[in-house]
Amino acid sequence: MANKNNWDCIVIGGGPAGSSASAVLAEKGRRVVVFEKEKFPRYHIGESMMPLCYFPLQRLGLVEKMKASHYVKKYSVQFVNTNGKLSHPFYFFKYLDHESAMTWQVTRGEFDKMLLDNAKERGAVVQEETQVKELLKENGFVVGVSVQDKKGRLTKHHAPMTIDCSGRDALTVARHGWRERDPYLNKIAIWSYFVGAQRDPGLDEGATTVAYIPDKGWFWYIPLQDDVISVGVVAEKDYLFKDTRELAEIFWREVGNNPWIEEHVAGSRCFGKFFTTGEYSYRSRYCAADGVLLAGDAFAFLDPVFSSGLFLALKSGVMAGDAVDAALSAGDYSAKQFAPYGATMCEGIENMRKLVYAFYDQEFHFREMFVKYPELTGPVTDCLIGDLFKDYDHLFSKVAEFAKLPAPLTHGKPLVAADA
Repeated sequence: MANKNNWDCIVIGGGPAGSSASAVLAEKGRRVVVFEKEKFPRYHIGESMMPLCYFPLQRLGLVEKMKASHYVKKYSVQFVNTNGKLSHPFYFFKYLDHESAMTWQVTRGEFDKMLLDNAKERGAVVQEETQVKELLKENGFVVGVSVQDKKGRLTKHHAPMTIDCSGRDALTVARHGWRERDPYLNKIAIWSYFVGAQRDPGLDEGATTVAYIPDKGWFWYIPLQDDVISVGVVAEKDYLFKDTRELAEIFWREVGNNPWIEEHVAGSRCFGKFFTTGEYSYRSRYCAADGVLLAGDAFAFLDPVFSSGLFLALKSGVMAGDAVDAALSAGDYSAKQFAPYGATMCEGIENMRKLVYAFYDQEFHFREMFVKYPELTGPVTDCLIGDLFKDYDHLFSKVAEFAKLPAPLTHGKPLVAADA
């Protein structure tokens, strides 16, 4: 009994990153506990998946369950200009000859619970409605956490490794002041859900649609199961709140700024409330410190225009699980152990970040670039698929002719002794 609170690894947060990391570790025979502050299922935004989510889901043994689900099938991403004109869809199967070219639009409450239940089935101990209050440290190493359950009882748990998957709460980042916000990607979102809104025919029925509003931002239009559509607008806070702070008023004002969106929601019924959140992109100054590794939104959050959030959470969760298993095998829990993990994650995030910057450049248009460089359609679609972890220098050297791209960020590496 004296060792009941001792583990091989502690995971903070049971979202996609945390459930993925804990499932990987548990399957390898590690004693892992997940502390999740909420009770699942719980509501969460971010319903659209990239095709390459297939491979972390395959690693977790969930592809067949996804195939058998009621989730809407997604074959493409399409764009609508400010005049309401629809682009040719980016069909994933034209560039990816694999069954992963078809992905899904998911209801996050259900989907995230499926992931967490999968971690339990593989042997992870999951304690819901239990909030991590502090990181425990000895000799500069994180050696565990203190937690509080729903009855207010405090306990301490110890492990040589902790994985922080606390989402945008970003516990480790917040405690240490490591949040580095992107100076440009600082939008907010307002959204709700609709029944009876228009769906496009055939393969495009489940497409994610990105619809521009003049000079300011964009709408997402994501078809879900049970005749539900998720619709949201993303733009600068000062612009959205220029006339009023009433979310419904702002939303409907912006609907009138894109004819495609206006037509597609006409005659539908909005149900529930309007939500809002700051879509402030950030990355932690460090991906790891001695005894702790960051994954998912607890490490970095990127503007959601290309639906990269779920993919990066699943990918980083699986990678974090493997990296921590290697650290446990080596008996080395120092930050430097996680340099390859940090380098890989930063490479993928940087590639997507450049494409997001191009999207927001008012002078940039995919169509114009593809007229001059038709061969770039494939690499751009690769990014939209989620094939982010490779060299795109050629692509972005050409994109830079049409858009102002950001300088690469240097932070996101492990916190080694010299930095400390």
